[in-house]
Amino acid sequence: MESTLISDWERPISAEELQEIEAAESFAIRRGRRRTCAHYETPPPRDSRRLPDWESRRTSSKQADLNGECHAIKFGGRVVYSRTVAEVEKATMELLESIESKGNVLDPIALGFDIEWRPTFRRGVALRKAAVMQICADASTCYVMHVIHSGIPSILQSLLEDPKYVKVGVSIANDAVKIWKDYKVCVKSVKDLSPLANLKVRGDPRNWSLASLTEMLTCKELEKPNKIRLGNWEVQILSLEQLRYAATDAFVSWHLYQILQSLPDIVHDQSIEQDNETTIT
Repeated sequence: MESTLISDWERPISAEELQEIEAAESFAIRRGRRRTCAHYETPPPRDSRRLPDWESRRTSSKQADLNGECHAIKFGGRVVYSRTVAEVEKATMELLESIESKGNVLDPIALGFDIEWRPTFRRGVALRKAAVMQICADASTCYVMHVIHSGIPSILQSLLEDPKYVKVGVSIANDAVKIWKDYKVCVKSVKDLSPLANLKVRGDPRNWSLASLTEMLTCKELEKPNKIRLGNWEVQILSLEQLRYAATDAFVSWHLYQILQSLPDIVHDQSIEQDNETTIT
């Protein structure tokens, strides 16, 4: 008789467990919103950091959004899903051709980058291999590659290892380390959005999540439903919900990078420094 016992990582998440997780995260998000958006309701203090002009222009619209619920940010472009070696090779070639068609290929190209893997629910059990890799180079198309089935073909490896393509995301260095451990492919030229944001926006430096950074810069919510986030990314074929989730994460990483790059670095207020020097002398 075949055993019916299953390991913890194979066990589906119960409705009660999902409710507990979502309740905890909902509480954390509500607290986070008070810390991120609320400071736009009052004029910025005259301190050592200055609100960029771009951010000032967004203040009124953000205040309006604060009166109601934040809208969810969505990826409205085309999702290219690939799961076999041939499909991943074709998708990568299409991505490269799309980049080259834009011109200025000698300049660094920003790629929104993220990975997904099946979670484990048992302490001491090694993480599962990265199952899905998503890459976005613009607002029109996102490539979702089911690498748990295809592996990483040489053309995709070349793209990942090419420093000309800057892979952007939050905690992206950890993703690069995981890809190396799982597939022995070195993801080169990565840019973390969290420290970049701390160079661009007013306030004390913090460790931004992709969701909190999305809300701060766009006043929109990046939805992270646990049923999808903690689901099985190793299935034979990803669901439409999984594809949308994966594509949105990569798109948002690319989109936020474009916003941050358009902002000037925060600078010290020279008038305050001069006042301090005068007082000291």
